[in-house]
Amino acid sequence: MARPTRVSRALSQNFLTDRAAAGRLARFAVPHGREAPLLLEVGAGKGALTELLAPRCRRLLAYEIDPRLVPALRSRFSDTPQVRLVGEDFLTARPPRTPFSVAGNVPFSRTAAIVDWCLRAPALTDATLLTQLEYARKRTGDYGSWTLLTVLTWPRYEWRLLGRVGRRSFRPVPGVDAGIVRIERRRTPLLDAGAYESWRPLVELGFSGLGGSLHASLRRAHPRRRVDAAFRRAGLGTTVLVGEVPPGAWLRLHEVLAP
Repeated sequence: MARPTRVSRALSQNFLTDRAAAGRLARFAVPHGREAPLLLEVGAGKGALTELLAPRCRRLLAYEIDPRLVPALRSRFSDTPQVRLVGEDFLTARPPRTPFSVAGNVPFSRTAAIVDWCLRAPALTDATLLTQLEYARKRTGDYGSWTLLTVLTWPRYEWRLLGRVGRRSFRPVPGVDAGIVRIERRRTPLLDAGAYESWRPLVELGFSGLGGSLHASLRRAHPRRRVDAAFRRAGLGTTVLVGEVPPGAWLRLHEVLAP
């Protein structure tokens, strides 16, 4: 009998063992009635999610960084022609040039780097990721507050929290629950390329904390009367905290304050 593979703490491995949860993630990644032309899986692990994603894809590139897991994965999917196992770090992969999706049970310690990789990929259409629940809630505004990354990328990407997965759905059991977050590229960006050039510095200034409030931060680059007008357009009070401003209100601030 083969000995079980030891979990690597360095790789932040928590294998998804709940088939129902894996099925939910697969359905969110590739909704019923669709077929993903090309999907990249982050961290195939022992193949629990890979098995459910494969029938939904024309091509599935399943990345697994742990060399101890790759032989068993290749054997398991040897008769599944649309699946190709890639025994390397997903973060070292060159993004495909044709439209593609990403899905996976993301190692909690590498979530930020994986999301950054996705956002930098020009041909990415969507990413459906199982992350630490706190990360998923913060990035999607579920706490009633918004992060710099979410607001910066909002004109091009929609962020949604699609569900919660309990910690006991994993082995070994992590200390916290997980959340399913979906990042989807908008077919039509909310700002064109020219307007986006002024969006980033405005949002970064607002989140800088300079001046002690969002209103004061924006006054460092814009006359008070224009900032006041922008706040009225956005329906914001002058004492609002920057994290409390939803992306839609930022778009209205930008309408007034953009050059």
